[in-house]
Parts: sequence; structure tokens; C-alpha cells
Amino acid sequence: MRRLLGIAAALLVARARTAGAGPHPRFEPTDLEIEQPGVTELDLQVGAVKGPGASRIVVPDFELDVGIMKNFELDLDGALGAEGAGHTVLFDHLQRDNLWASAKVGLFDHVDEVADRAYGLGLQVGPKLPVGVAAHGIGIEGVLLLGYHGGPWHLVLELGGLDDPHSTGAKRPVGAEAGLDLEYEIVDNRWSFLGEAGGVWYRSSDASQLALTAGIQFSPNDHLDLSVVALVGILSGSDPYGLLLGISPKFKLW
Repeated sequence: MRRLLGIAAALLVARARTAGAGPHPRFEPTDLEIEQPGVTELDLQVGAVKGPGASRIVVPDFELDVGIMKNFELDLDGALGAEGAGHTVLFDHLQRDNLWASAKVGLFDHVDEVADRAYGLGLQVGPKLPVGVAAHGIGIEGVLLLGYHGGPWHLVLELGGLDDPHSTGAKRPVGAEAGLDLEYEIVDNRWSFLGEAGGVWYRSSDASQLALTAGIQFSPNDHLDLSVVALVGILSGSDPYGLLLGISPKFKLW
């Protein structure tokens, strides 16, 4: 099995633009697995997304995972996009997202090799660094992850919350987030169907977000994943639609 049996998850966060609040992260299915010590994975997505306020967004989106110890790794998550104005200008400025520096910890796992089932519990938490446009203050985000593996199915439930850096003159975006990640291995360790649903419900005045993705992943070997994912937003704070191409290489640092 290519995935870590005990702890697997998808961080489902939405990115949108709301008046006076500045940009929030766009919807992004991000693999969350505990890497072995010395192993690094770079999860990169590039594509075109229709934003709720801009004509188009081109999205280089990254997550860098570095395994430190068994059941412990350090992550860095961010994005940079080229955005247009309204419906007439294709690209006229760059858009930076705040940077999430976090630690992932595997808290519990149970593997039944006879029944080919596994359960896991994990935690990811860390500060949100204000590198976004006009962002101020240090934020924080944390999620609790419950994973299940059985046969070709991989399911992960995520529950958490965030308190993001804020724009000048705006209140801090504070909300609860939830997500469900599904992976079905069509061909073991080679082809998989991917599906996610995730959203953020804000206590602040920011527009709440809910989005769905579906796609296909191809894994030519244990060190590389390639994917195509389609995005559909449901609530007003989400990007309405988009298409993302993903590449996730792994390599050893030590």
C-alpha cells in the first residue's frame, strides 16, 4: 500500500475574496501523510481557477513535507497566483496567500493486516504567517484527522479551525472547517479516483465556503504521483470552478 495506513488525510480549505477581508486560501485538496525520517515530498498544483471576484486565477500551489521522526513531520503550505480584474483583464497582478508552517503528529494507529483494515488519528497545527498582500498579525490553524483504510478505500475526516492574519482595517477571519477525503484505488498502487468535499464556516463577516473536487491520480512508481482534479464551488465564498494539474515527487534528504 502506497499510503501510510495509520495516518492519511486531506486538508480541505477554501480560498476566496471577500470585501474588506482580503483573500483567503482557495479550495485545495492536499495530501497529508506522515513521511519517514529524512524523506521529503513536494506537492505542487498548477491550473486555472475562476475566482468569485476575479476573471481568472492561475495557481501554483505547493505543500512541502519533511519527515523528522517516526509519526512526526514539518510542513510548509502556500500559493502564488496571477489574477485578473473583473471580466475583461486576464492577468494584471500577483496574488500571494498567507503561509502555513505546521507540524503533523500521528497520535494513534491500528492495523489489522488479516482484514486489510487500518485506523489512524492525527493532528496538524501551526502558525499562519502574514505573507499575503496587506496581511497583518500571526494567525493559527489546527485540524484533527481521523483516517480509515479498508481494501481499495481510503477515507479521512478532518475537523478544525483557523484564526487568520487580517487585512488593514478588517477583523480577523475566524472560523471552523471540516473536510472529507476519499481515495479509491482502481489499480493497486497505480491508478486512483480522488474525491473531496470541504468548507470553512466563518464566525466573522467573511463569506462561508463549500467546494467539491473529483479527479484521477496516476502513480508510475512509489516516488511520484500525477493527478488531474476538477473543482466546483457551492457557497459564495468558494471559487466557482477550476481545473488543476498536480505533481508530487518524493526524495530523500538524509
